Amino acid sequence: MQKVVFLVDMNAFFISCEMIRNPSLAGKPSAVAGDPKKRAGIILAANYEARAYGVKTAMVIKDALRLCPNLVLVPPDHNYYESKSKQVMDLLSGYTPMVEQNSIDEAYLDMTGTEMLFGKPFEAANQIMNEIKNTLGLWCSIGIAENKFLAKMASEMKKPLGITELWQQDVPHKLWPLSIKSMYGIGVKTAEKLYMLGIQTIGQLAKYDKSILVKKFGKYGNELHDRANGQDTSPVQPHTEGDMKSIGRSTTLPEDITDIEKAKTILMELAEDIGMTARRFGKCGNTVQITIKYSDFESITRQTNVHKTCVTKDIYLAGCNLLEHNWNKFHPVRLLGISLSGFEKDCTEGQLSIFDVVEDIKKDDKHTKHENIDRTLDAIRNRHGFAKIGRAALINSKKKRDL
Repeated sequence: MQKVVFLVDMNAFFISCEMIRNPSLAGKPSAVAGDPKKRAGIILAANYEARAYGVKTAMVIKDALRLCPNLVLVPPDHNYYESKSKQVMDLLSGYTPMVEQNSIDEAYLDMTGTEMLFGKPFEAANQIMNEIKNTLGLWCSIGIAENKFLAKMASEMKKPLGITELWQQDVPHKLWPLSIKSMYGIGVKTAEKLYMLGIQTIGQLAKYDKSILVKKFGKYGNELHDRANGQDTSPVQPHTEGDMKSIGRSTTLPEDITDIEKAKTILMELAEDIGMTARRFGKCGNTVQITIKYSDFESITRQTNVHKTCVTKDIYLAGCNLLEHNWNKFHPVRLLGISLSGFEKDCTEGQLSIFDVVEDIKKDDKHTKHENIDRTLDAIRNRHGFAKIGRAALINSKKKRDL
């Protein structure tokens, strides 16, 4: 099975966080800076309107104002950025427990083997990007590759809101033409030393005599040569093993809706995805939360406690109950989301075979029967594909939409 690694990189993170709580900044050249009142210090993050003027991170404030006199400066609030970062990481952990936070605004995800849950890597990345944008109001770029180095390089290639795949076979035509100074891990001094060896591009580094690089840089020379050839064996290492806080899914609707029955069908599709993810990673939660965003962009979240579960029906019914108590047919809805959290301990260990599942359905306990039915569906989908079997309500709903 091919390794699949994502690098999720938040775009202009600090200033994007500020634009969430101060929407008036949107569309204006803005930046988070060291000490705006004294006009001293450096730029910590600039939005894309400011970048169009040449304003960059680490630029001295007076230089930034010279380039963009109408630049709006905002003092940093690191506690706030940490809280938004945690929301991002919690959201990412709903897709895989293998999340390695690399900094406050980026993380590696090992997405190997999740294709049956989220589709092909590009489709999964698009789902993650949209959920971060729709539920948290933040933008990100995502690099997709078979190792961490290539994923990091890919994430830098298309910003903002870019998704780039960089597989080993893509290295010669996507990676090698790039300047050596754009290679992740190479600083100014290392770049200068490489220039002295006549190395200007990553491709030239990849083809350079490794023994000379080792003589010049020591063990780091080996790493430079390997990275330039797209090789990286370092694993994605979660800071806390199994630290999956919640599993959530949301969707922006193709048109605003006021019909609660349509909303329930959408909620069932989302609950199906959450249930499959929870069972795959052996997680049972006791809190279900829904998110409703209206056409005027106002949003509400409501949650309820349930018995510890990973059963799709339990998640769906809890979500429906919250929906019914908070539905307003005069207030059109543009986004719906649902999540499962409160993972005190794992569900049953290991994966059951389809034959074990069918045998277990004979048990009397109703909850166990529903879970085993779900696992049977999972087993069939894993073997034959998601489209081969589905719930009647969802199939009938799709037929109505297709008429």
